[in-house]
Amino acid sequence: MNYTGPKVRLSRRLGVAITPKAAKYLERKPNPPGQHGPNMRRKKLSDFGKQLLEKQRLRFQYNVSERQLRIVYEQAKRKLGNTGEMMVQMLETRLDAFILRAGFARTIYAARQYVRHGHITVNGRRVDLPSYRIRPQDVVAVRQRSRRLECFRDALAGTVPPSYIDLSKPEMKARLLHIPERDEIPVICNVPLVVEYYSR
Repeated sequence: MNYTGPKVRLSRRLGVAITPKAAKYLERKPNPPGQHGPNMRRKKLSDFGKQLLEKQRLRFQYNVSERQLRIVYEQAKRKLGNTGEMMVQMLETRLDAFILRAGFARTIYAARQYVRHGHITVNGRRVDLPSYRIRPQDVVAVRQRSRRLECFRDALAGTVPPSYIDLSKPEMKARLLHIPERDEIPVICNVPLVVEYYSR
């Protein structure tokens, strides 16, 4: 099941801003939530605790369920190459993640909602599956009748897409140029610890 609780509290617990609003709060309150605030003495994390924290960071930055993340790990493990890098590449080419990076949505939660509500097309065909895998040269666009909505115009206003996305703001279209390398992907996570967590 996807997370629907308070995003700022979750961001403080993980130490990663998962929404723009959470980023503002983390500047003022970078410590985990709790009544004692920054003065509370916290136990040192075990190796398992570190692996679990990184797994949760990766999972919530992409808003996927535990089952979905494990399936991605199993698929990445069967591919040639570094399993951690393959995992992140597979998550990054999900349709909802692509919409977030292209700037059509301000949060991963909004991106998922836009897909489910039928506002997005891939190569001219409407797709309503957030987990749909985008391939190089695929063109993702906001549907013609949805382009007048303020949510899309506001999100695109200050967008600077990563190097692997070719964005046309006037047409509200974006194309995946190539599968991104790990250092191109703006996700905060020690991915090898995630692989260790699942390979136990």
